[in-house]
Amino acid sequence: MQKQHDFTEGNILKQLIIFSGPIMLTNLLQTSYQFADSLWVGNLIGADALGAVSISGVIIFTVLSFVIGLNNAALAILSQQKGKDNEDGLRRYLNAFVVILAIMAVVLGTTGFVFAEALLGLMGTPESMMAEAKAYLQINFLGILFLFGYNFISTVLRALGDSKTPLRFVTIAVVMNIVINPLFIAGFNLGVEGAAYATVVSQGTAFLYGVIYVLYRKLAPFSLPTLPSRQEVGLILNLGIPSGLQMAVISAGSAAIMSVVTTFGGSVVAGFSASQRLDSLVMLPAQALGVAVSSMAGQNIGVWNWSRVRSIAKYAVVYNFSVMLVIGIIVVIFAEHGVRLFIQEEEAVQFGTRYLQIIALCYPFLGINFILNGIVRAAGAMYQVLALNIISFWVLRYPLTALFSSWFGDTGIAMGMGASFLVSSMAAYLYYRFGKWREKELFAKSR
Repeated sequence: MQKQHDFTEGNILKQLIIFSGPIMLTNLLQTSYQFADSLWVGNLIGADALGAVSISGVIIFTVLSFVIGLNNAALAILSQQKGKDNEDGLRRYLNAFVVILAIMAVVLGTTGFVFAEALLGLMGTPESMMAEAKAYLQINFLGILFLFGYNFISTVLRALGDSKTPLRFVTIAVVMNIVINPLFIAGFNLGVEGAAYATVVSQGTAFLYGVIYVLYRKLAPFSLPTLPSRQEVGLILNLGIPSGLQMAVISAGSAAIMSVVTTFGGSVVAGFSASQRLDSLVMLPAQALGVAVSSMAGQNIGVWNWSRVRSIAKYAVVYNFSVMLVIGIIVVIFAEHGVRLFIQEEEAVQFGTRYLQIIALCYPFLGINFILNGIVRAAGAMYQVLALNIISFWVLRYPLTALFSSWFGDTGIAMGMGASFLVSSMAAYLYYRFGKWREKELFAKSR
């Protein structure tokens, strides 16, 4: 049986390092999952097929954002119940989450399957890609329960203090997808549909293995689903909806920033895209810390141990700053080599290198956002975190990127984004320090 950590006692720094490590590896594997999918489709079928998969992926990610919202709600609710050592509360809320996710999977899966072509039309999908994109999207919608399911099981286990077991589930999905993707695409001659089937089979296998493993090992108090109470559903939706909207804000903000980048032409777009791929890898440690502190703080908030919550925040910020500063220095030194892994066009490489060298030393400040927002989220203050994300992307990042790029040309893109990281981390700290998120009560205080 994997160890479930009680974060209400023990060495905080040691717990932080041990608990966040597997989360970072899990995120890395999920990134490689998407990379491998694109690699097989692009090489075995062609550019149109890769485009079809990419467009469909945007829609799938948008749907998944609602699940991520519910998972953030689950992390807050279940970690607090774990901290309280409330077995009955854990069982009741697990049941409620299972019922809500199952209903969402059926409704979204059916709706997505029926309206797949219409959704792709709204995305402006080229006619040459429409048939393949529709087939890929419909198959993924049919298997959406598996995508929801294995992500949810991973969240539940992290809330209970176990980050190693979810790594096992994701490893199964990734390895299986890498192996069977070429078999389904070329071996069975299924093309893009084969890639979709490989994804569903991989996720389904990981989900079923996860269910059996968790039940057999009794890692979480799951039970046969029953109708949840109105109070349980209300609390979950009250936390889950604003958390899901956070993802919409982030996605829309990223699109707005890309609209600034595209004004500088193809070379800048190519260099920016390559540097963003490296960004997504570089930020994995900070993102993992954000998830880790949310679980750790949640357990302590559940027992009203605010002094330990403050200590978790301090250790996490210092640890983040140390790690991300070292990573930032490495990126500055090897930026050009990293960009050349993806592109060779000289002008694009020069922009991507310059962008990374400017923004790399601002990474620690973005990590502070992940950590402090993760702690506030653990208290259940989802609307407050939504407001902080709106400020971060729409009041700071997009306007500053547009402003600095108008002053300094394409170099201003990195300057504006880096400045927004710094200022938004100050906003996150001010709310963490002086905001009323500590007054948020999800459950009655224990006697």
